[in-house]
Amino acid sequence: MDAASPSSAPLPAAHLPLPASDAFRQLMRVAVALRNIYVFECFDRYGRLKWRETVKNIVVNEGLDDLLDKYLKGSGYTAAWYVGLVDNANWTAFAAGDTAAKINTTANPPTTNGWQECTAYDEATREALTLGSVSGQSVDNSASKASFTINATKTLKGGFIASVGTKGGTTGVLYGEVAFTSGNTRAVESGDTLNVTVTLTAASA
Repeated sequence: MDAASPSSAPLPAAHLPLPASDAFRQLMRVAVALRNIYVFECFDRYGRLKWRETVKNIVVNEGLDDLLDKYLKGSGYTAAWYVGLVDNANWTAFAAGDTAAKINTTANPPTTNGWQECTAYDEATREALTLGSVSGQSVDNSASKASFTINATKTLKGGFIASVGTKGGTTGVLYGEVAFTSGNTRAVESGDTLNVTVTLTAASA
């Protein structure tokens, strides 16, 4: 009996061609990881560094939806983002379901996020997030840091990014939020300057 030719030998299951629909789904299955890094630096009234903290944030569902709507759907859009501060008072947790509409500046009623905004600084609005040029799938505000002139003694839990600059405002979109490392809190007092550098990155994952 003649030996079977290589072309007639059955292919292992792992090498069988995919049906057209499965091949398309496999081609389109691309994961994008959004990694955002905040650097908080607190200086006293004499310009001396009191503390520094580097932390990574979560992008909440509202922010992810806005990204898809503005970029992939092509909705009308002019970028305007602001950095806000999170008070440690009444803080319970950050959650993917947090929204700008639920931001508050007082003790948390049941209909709000599990945190409240700290507005104890001289600036009239949340600090603008002024981003530089995008390079290597990364963009940051290092050339124009968000700078807060603290005017009261407070304990902070972290920060957030939103599309509206009004202090305590509940309109617009909440993009992301961040807590200090391992449950830490950080103290600030009147006369301190708190600088926040935000680096936004995207990578195929």
